[in-house]
Amino acid sequence: MSRNHCPRCLRPEAHCLCPLIPSLDSRTRVLVLQHPSEVSHALNTARLAALGLTNAVLIVGEVFADLPALLNQPGYQARLLFPGEDAQTLQGYVADDQALLLVVPDGTWRKARKMLHLNPQLAALPRVTLAQGGVSRYRLRKAPGPGALSTVEAIVQALQVLEAPSSFEPLLKPFEALIEGQIAAMGEEVFLRNHGPK
Repeated sequence: MSRNHCPRCLRPEAHCLCPLIPSLDSRTRVLVLQHPSEVSHALNTARLAALGLTNAVLIVGEVFADLPALLNQPGYQARLLFPGEDAQTLQGYVADDQALLLVVPDGTWRKARKMLHLNPQLAALPRVTLAQGGVSRYRLRKAPGPGALSTVEAIVQALQVLEAPSSFEPLLKPFEALIEGQIAAMGEEVFLRNHGPK
C-alpha cells in the first residue's frame, strides 16, 4: 500500500513541506532543467527552489526541444550556472544591468554534463559560477569536493550575490526540514556512524 503524497511538494502527506515553502520574488528568472532521474529522489531540492520562487520554472527532461523559446526570454540574458574554464564568478547587479535568466542543470555532475552534451545550445551559453568556499548544509551525502552544493543551495547562493541585500535564506527552510526528517528516520546512531565526523 503506497502512502499518499502531496501533489505539490511530492512528499508523503505526513511529511508535507508546503507550509515551509516561501513565495519569494526575484529580479533574476531561474530556469531549472532537471534530469528525469532526480524527480523521484528523496531530496528533490530543485523542486523546492522552483516552488519557493515566483520567477522560477522547473522542466524535466534530457533533451529540450523548446530550448530556444526557453532561453530567449524578453528582458533577460541567459547564463548557465555551471563551472567551466571561462566561467565568470557571479557578481551583484549594478543599476542598469539586464536581469539574468539563470539556467541551472539539476542532476549528478555526470548527468548534468550529459545534458549539456545533448543540448549544444545549452552548452554554448556563457557560464557563471559561484565564488569558492561555499559550504553545503547537506549533511547526508559526501560532497565530491569543496563548494559542491545541492541545487537549492546553489540557487540561494547565486541569488544572494546577484540581488544583495535581499535574502533568499527562507528557501532553505524546507530543505533543512527535509534533512532533519531524514536524520530522524534513520536514527541518530546510524546518522553519526555514516555521516558524523571521522
